[in-house]
Amino acid sequence: MRILVIGSGGREHALVWKLRQSPQVSEIFAAPGNGGTCGEGATNVPVAADDLDGLVALARREKIDLVVPGPELPLTLGIADRMREAGIACFGPDAYGARLEGSKAFAKEIMTRAGVPTARCAVFSDAEAARNHILKAGAPLVVKADGLAAGKGVVVAETSREALQAVNEIMDSRAFGAAGERVVLEECLVGEEVSLLCFCDGERAVPLPSAQDHKAAWDGDKGPNTGGMGAYSPAPVLPYDQLEKMADLTIRPVLRELARDGHPFVGVLYAGLMLTADGPRVLEYNVRFGDPECQPLLARLDGDLAQVMLDCVNGGLNPARFGYGPRTALGVVLTARGYPGAYPRGLTITGIEEAEAVPGVKVFHSGTTVRDQTLVSSGGRVLCVTALGDDLPA
Repeated sequence: MRILVIGSGGREHALVWKLRQSPQVSEIFAAPGNGGTCGEGATNVPVAADDLDGLVALARREKIDLVVPGPELPLTLGIADRMREAGIACFGPDAYGARLEGSKAFAKEIMTRAGVPTARCAVFSDAEAARNHILKAGAPLVVKADGLAAGKGVVVAETSREALQAVNEIMDSRAFGAAGERVVLEECLVGEEVSLLCFCDGERAVPLPSAQDHKAAWDGDKGPNTGGMGAYSPAPVLPYDQLEKMADLTIRPVLRELARDGHPFVGVLYAGLMLTADGPRVLEYNVRFGDPECQPLLARLDGDLAQVMLDCVNGGLNPARFGYGPRTALGVVLTARGYPGAYPRGLTITGIEEAEAVPGVKVFHSGTTVRDQTLVSSGGRVLCVTALGDDLPA
């Protein structure tokens, strides 16, 4: 098999690393990839993740057998539709299914139809109407940009003033661009968050072990929201014996609704859950592996990932083809100083070989590139140091 992985983050390095272990895979291309993907023997190709024409042309030219989009943007733009039109297998949902992540309002609509428990909300495309709702409803409230904002367009407002300020930033100042054309104002749920990811073949969903990621930039769960500072699996709050029940509640009803709409969902469907005193509630859906959850999850995966993905695409997902090791995996993200605000680039990176000499340790690259034969930083989240142990403290 010849595989094309789309994206340039830690998730994509982890996908390349795991796919490379398949005995069926002969060659992997990464578009655009990073300093880690080429270190795994993949060929990095300078085609951006949102350049659909360039990606289709690349897949045709290199006779790609399976395309694996890492990030949400190419999926919401319709890369799976374009690849299927070209007769190329693609592990990911069509643009309709990808709206589950591309529009929080659409996700709420599907959840309502499917009977999935979620927070009460109101959607506004007019900033003044949103402000009036805040003044009436009071705080705490969660203010979300409707569209894609790289995991950052969410503000948990403890006071009405904070909520009003969030609406100003999202809708008036357009801090997240077109993602802020609409806002979703939600009740603030209290509980512990957990991530449930499932492989989906349009009809069936097979849950992966639970994971939990951490968004706050600094220690002690303090500081601004980020794309994710680390993750571990399994999460004790969602043990193995509850995975099927949780998938029945939060994943499979959505699959049925999308199939009813004529858009069966293929790929990874990821429910971000809040475990409240009144039971689980879905905060949001993602339509791909999370980053950094992907890294610890794939570190634990036993089985041929390329075959599992192909089975999903062909509508024949078989849980017997894969399993998970009993050990716990934990990933910690190293960032450039200043992230998620302004940060320097081009910082020299050393010490990876020494780190990986420790048993059970793998260092996944996020924002790295090779310049003049030297590995340097090219983003805010630079590395995700991932390790296996017998339990979380270990």
